[in-house]
Amino acid sequence: MFGITVRDHFMVAHSFRGEVFGPARRLHGATFVVDATFRRTELDADNIVVDIGLATRELGEVLQELNYRNLDDEPEFAGVNTTTEYLAKVVADRLAARIHAGTLGESARGLSGIEVTLRESHVAWASYERGL
Repeated sequence: MFGITVRDHFMVAHSFRGEVFGPARRLHGATFVVDATFRRTELDADNIVVDIGLATRELGEVLQELNYRNLDDEPEFAGVNTTTEYLAKVVADRLAARIHAGTLGESARGLSGIEVTLRESHVAWASYERGL
């Protein structure tokens, strides 16, 4: 399996519901470093997994939709604990939709999967991996 990874970041404010979250139930900020890994079993005709420039651009556009937002105020996240794990899935699903729409080029339709990792600190991160 071949893979390439591109990196970016985004900043949000949010709060959680549930005793398990302790002080994180209060509104707080988070800055996530995001790694998006694109995978395929065989390289394309140009011997690449996907165009790194396009992958970088599309990841940036997906993250821009979340950046500097209070997720508690966003209707799409109403009633949702926007945990690191959950946000990794959101980013992966949005990237997958862009791949299917062709924004990463026709060759990207040959990708077999994507994994998104959100690092919330140097000691804690979460990932979500999905097929395409």
